[in-house]
Amino acid sequence: MRSFTNDKGLMGSVYKYDTKQGSRFEARYRRPDGKPARKGGFRLKRDAENYLTTVEAAKLDGSYIAPSDSRLTLGALGSDWIASHRAWVKPSTFHSDESAWRVHVEPKWGGRALGSIRHTEIQAWISEIAQTRSATTVARAHGVLAAIIDGAVKDKRLTSNPAREIKLPRKTKGRRAYLTHEQVERLAVASKYPDLVRFLAYTGLRWGEATGLRVRHVDRAARRVRVEENAVNVNGTVIVGTPKTHERRSVVYPAFLDGALGAACDRKSADDLLWGAGLEHLRPGDSRKGWFVGAVGRVRAADQEAAAEARERGDEVPPVMPVVTPHDLRHTAASLAISAGANVKAVQRMLGHSSAAMTLDRYADLFEDDLDTVAVALDNARNARLLDRPSRS
Repeated sequence: MRSFTNDKGLMGSVYKYDTKQGSRFEARYRRPDGKPARKGGFRLKRDAENYLTTVEAAKLDGSYIAPSDSRLTLGALGSDWIASHRAWVKPSTFHSDESAWRVHVEPKWGGRALGSIRHTEIQAWISEIAQTRSATTVARAHGVLAAIIDGAVKDKRLTSNPAREIKLPRKTKGRRAYLTHEQVERLAVASKYPDLVRFLAYTGLRWGEATGLRVRHVDRAARRVRVEENAVNVNGTVIVGTPKTHERRSVVYPAFLDGALGAACDRKSADDLLWGAGLEHLRPGDSRKGWFVGAVGRVRAADQEAAAEARERGDEVPPVMPVVTPHDLRHTAASLAISAGANVKAVQRMLGHSSAAMTLDRYADLFEDDLDTVAVALDNARNARLLDRPSRS
């Protein structure tokens, strides 16, 4: 055995031992928590001493990683992460993250030691699943893996996260479907719940926020509803929680809806749901044969028939209503509000976005006409100030 002191005054021990392949050296030291640790297999004594010096330096600057920690499997950490993750996210988010862990992350990485996972391997995995899965699914799987390893880095089991700075497939944004006032009315008339369709299209509430409203949330004197609950369908079960951003808000509704809300509140207790019967949350129905998709199909069929007749007569072909979901009525509300002259801050508050920047990013296409208006206004202002004043000699 040889004990030595490095230039920082820190102690370590090097032991020599024999193997069938010849003499080897083992470095022994104490971890930051005081527990003994060792690493053997060094062919040269100076290599063991250099290792000890590296360990002591890492202990001083806080970057020390115990070899046993890096040998811990990702599966062990992932199970703990999933269990604790449930308490911090909404049920719908947890359902998606747990599915990503179970289907994609755990089968690939669960048996691997933390210290053995390489950045290039993760990039290859991302590229592989991107060939058969959507960009959203890929991003979800990567996010779960990266978050688990982030915890390992914070616990000082690893010095860095190999899942960071990974190139992910870009999400392609499809063109949003915005309905006109006339299309909203026709869809409402064709549906089982016409007042709810109008309400969604003119308030911008999410489906879960609207169906989570109770009679006590309605202030008819101020024509406002208080969004305090969100009813989300998670794997066939409706779970009631706070709104998506956890921020309760008050949303105004136009006067023409007052009668509909009055009828919806009639003969109900304060805790009864506004839409639907009693305490049973309303659902849009099956995506193929539910009441909402049925109403959309009937309106589109009528539009397509009218378009065919117009083509036969040689007349201008009227538009066919696009395929929409209940969430598209939220986009429609934003479109109708902006076209009516609402500014971005008003739209932000109506939709419950965290910032006006988020609203602009989501609905930048709806503000394109405003750019033309701004350009015209600037041109008029300049002409009024410069061209109408007498020139200086």
